[in-house]
Amino acid sequence: MNPAKINQLFDIMRDACARQFGFNPRRITAGIRYFGIEGHGKDLVHVFRTTGSHSQIMLKGTYATLREQHGDKPHWTEAEKAHFKSTDAEIDAEIAAKQAELEYTRNSKLYLDHREQLLSHYNDWPGYQADGPHPREAARALVAALADGHDERLAEFSAHMGTDDPEHLAHLLLVPCHLEIEAIKDAASAAGRK
Repeated sequence: MNPAKINQLFDIMRDACARQFGFNPRRITAGIRYFGIEGHGKDLVHVFRTTGSHSQIMLKGTYATLREQHGDKPHWTEAEKAHFKSTDAEIDAEIAAKQAELEYTRNSKLYLDHREQLLSHYNDWPGYQADGPHPREAARALVAALADGHDERLAEFSAHMGTDDPEHLAHLLLVPCHLEIEAIKDAASAAGRK
């Protein structure tokens, strides 16, 4: 299906979800993607899926339906519905909090001391180390090793972020890495167009 048609369907779905469920259009734009078509004839529906949980929305004409159950997995918890009903002010506050987390991470002693090591697991990084673990696995291993060694930098970082979950800490350390890698790709793409 061509992008213009998908955008048109997305506009219809966004309006239907705002009207029927009170979902914030900004949250829909950021958190839902077009998935495809199901059924045939008069039973044809367009399916959209959330990026975080894979909960689905079915669009038939101008009417949207939340797919509460798909297979064995329940979808659309009350918390997820509330997330999509966030006000603009709540969304702006979340964005500001994420930006503050990112800035803290970028400038933390923990990240600065291990930045090159973390980036070396991305194949787009100039200092890429082939045959190493995937970046997420490397970050998990780093957090585990530092935790076992009672590293002060990790303890400070963990206290500031309000979590000691190794998976979450690894994710937080990789966010600035992803942004650096995207910047490299964008620069290479721009250079290729010249």
